[in-house]
Amino acid sequence: MKFNKTQLPDKILFNECEYIFLDFDGVIKDSIEVKSNAFFKLFEKFGHHIASKVRNHHKNNGGLSRFEKLPIYLCWAGKEPTEKLISEYCIKFSKLVKKDVIESNWVPGVLDFIIENNKKSSFFLVTATPQDEIEEIMIELNIMTYFVDVIGAPTKKIDAVKKILKQYSISPNNSIMIGDSDADFYAANDNCVSFILRRTKYNKDLQKELNCPKIYNFM
Repeated sequence: MKFNKTQLPDKILFNECEYIFLDFDGVIKDSIEVKSNAFFKLFEKFGHHIASKVRNHHKNNGGLSRFEKLPIYLCWAGKEPTEKLISEYCIKFSKLVKKDVIESNWVPGVLDFIIENNKKSSFFLVTATPQDEIEEIMIELNIMTYFVDVIGAPTKKIDAVKKILKQYSISPNNSIMIGDSDADFYAANDNCVSFILRRTKYNKDLQKELNCPKIYNFM
């Protein structure tokens, strides 16, 4: 693992960490902008102000699933967030983003990081992307086989990490989570898992708030 010694705990520096939890958007793929723009397009018919408000909220709350965000956005648009309407907008959003997410840039160094450390560490993906969609994306990217398990929405990240720790009899002391949002931090912190923040232009406030190791990339 090629990290700066000043950035990371010794257990990570010396490859003693057996279990690695990764977020997807902003950690594996630089796809936050793709999804932000898709949310804007989805709500553009309700006016520029609403669409911009939706886009900005998404950028600042990347760790929340669309199942949690869409009821808020539909209310802003003056629509009653019924289960049927939320489902319709989820489908529309998925059609807007899937191809662009797959084609978006990899976070620098992350693919080599996963491949090089796959035999000595077990990788788990915890994401706010819907389960079926993230599995399809991972298969398209040819990285599904590098992960022991992949858990997406509607399971919340806190519950996903808890489930994995229990199911695979993993000690939090031998684990780390790398994420880019407060939802990632809380998922790790509430389960006593060490956390590393991947710095992006969207989480500058979080960078100031969190007293934890931080990285820009995996190189």
